[in-house]
Amino acid sequence: MPGVCRLKGTIKHYDWGGNEFIPALLKIDNADNLPFAEYWLGAHVNDHCTIVLPDGRIELLKEFLDFNTELLGSTVKNKFGHLPYLLKVLDVHKMLSIQVHPSKAAAEKEFARENETGIALDADNRCYKDDNHKPELMVALSDFWLLHGFKPTEELIDTLQNVSELQSLLPIFKKLGYEGLYHFVMTMPQEEVNRILKPLLDNLRNTYKDELPKKSEEDYWVLKAANQFSFATNIDRGIFSIYFFNLIHLKVGEAIFQPAGVPHAYLEGQNVEIMASSDNVLRGGLTTKHINVNELLKHVKCEPTYVKIISAEGTVNTEQFFPAETKDFQLSLLDISAKNELLIKPTSAEILLLTEGKAKISDGTNEVLLVPGSPAAIIFPGYTIKIVADETSMIFRASVPVD
Repeated sequence: MPGVCRLKGTIKHYDWGGNEFIPALLKIDNADNLPFAEYWLGAHVNDHCTIVLPDGRIELLKEFLDFNTELLGSTVKNKFGHLPYLLKVLDVHKMLSIQVHPSKAAAEKEFARENETGIALDADNRCYKDDNHKPELMVALSDFWLLHGFKPTEELIDTLQNVSELQSLLPIFKKLGYEGLYHFVMTMPQEEVNRILKPLLDNLRNTYKDELPKKSEEDYWVLKAANQFSFATNIDRGIFSIYFFNLIHLKVGEAIFQPAGVPHAYLEGQNVEIMASSDNVLRGGLTTKHINVNELLKHVKCEPTYVKIISAEGTVNTEQFFPAETKDFQLSLLDISAKNELLIKPTSAEILLLTEGKAKISDGTNEVLLVPGSPAAIIFPGYTIKIVADETSMIFRASVPVD
């Protein structure tokens, strides 16, 4: 069995995607200007990633690993029985939904419940696509904007005091706290949502008719949401979350971790994202996809979130790690100068993704060239893998932490 093979991932054409970044990464002509939102590399049931073997045979990665479970490595094979992570590239052109992911125990319970009710796995109203949790770690490839968890108490009070249309919500927050406030706005009648938010939108449009606010201000994203979703009649209650949550700006190379229950939304930019192998997303607004507020409220952690921006630990020509609080995956960055090399010894099936440069991956017999157009490979345990950078290269390494 080879120690390295080329991978070809799955493109997801969601409507919020950009039309240049992923096509450039994959060297694809996008003459029709399609949205390229995500590029998946993994073995999830909804992923059709393929592995190209040295003899030219092409197989679905998930089927290949099902028949060659020893390539997972003994620890991962015994603990998970499958590849436990999913690696993605995202290009967020339009803002994504207000969302949350369930815990492992909750996902198992709710997936079984929906199965018992007979909801098809591919049904539009299906909330739980599998029985797994979905902790996520993302690393910014550009300036990246997102919402992440509720603001600390004093910051949220300040927002409710200073946004005049939201002042009526301040007594509710002071009396009922985060959970009471969020349940109140997420379950209030649509007429009440419109009554509160229509004057707010009208005021913003008038205030910023000549010049938009800065991206560091919530008002910018509220106006973008109003433009993106065209609230002609009913205003999306997801607007409240833009004011309630932490607004974060990540610079290139900075990362953030999204554990179960922390509400979030990606707003703009490109990133590399790794997560447990799951597609469970519970949405509460600002999306054309299925929204189920009741399911979202089952799992959301209504508590202050103190933002932890993660920086890689390491230096150029070494492996730089992004620490994350999960056993399902580990993400590191191989930042290799031109003509330099690194040796790594995988302990499980590991995916390599090149986002910049040109590099050769070799197991001593087989070699894969990572370049734009063919940026991904998978490596297996039992080999020492040599990576030689023909040009200064950035390669993300997805693996599983093994003690």
